[in-house]
Amino acid sequence: MANQIFVNLPVKDLDTSKAFFEAIGYTINPQFTNEQAASVVISDTIYAMLLTEPFYQTFTSKQIADARTTSEALLALGVESREAVDTLVDKALAVGATEPREAQDHGFMYSRAFDDLDGHGWEVVWMDPATVE
Repeated sequence: MANQIFVNLPVKDLDTSKAFFEAIGYTINPQFTNEQAASVVISDTIYAMLLTEPFYQTFTSKQIADARTTSEALLALGVESREAVDTLVDKALAVGATEPREAQDHGFMYSRAFDDLDGHGWEVVWMDPATVE
């Protein structure tokens, strides 16, 4: 079995966050979704678990960071083309995300970023397969 990653993110409004991720092209797995959490399927091995802040708090004794003012992590997603970078970020911006920085174009690598509705930072990256080999 391939390794999987489940990124757990605290959210203020679960329904709004679910709608955001659906609007940018991901699906919600109803099997792992209820009034406290939603499973966003990013790929067959990558999932974002959106947890209401009270539910998220049950997993940690630490204070929940306000991702709008504090950087907690940068979540990077590799995509298949430069166009896919732009498509995903543009979809996110169209439904309320913000773009924290300009695109970065290094020729062999192209990236853009967006902060989701709760301020979580997402980096969307394409790398030329020829440079990886």
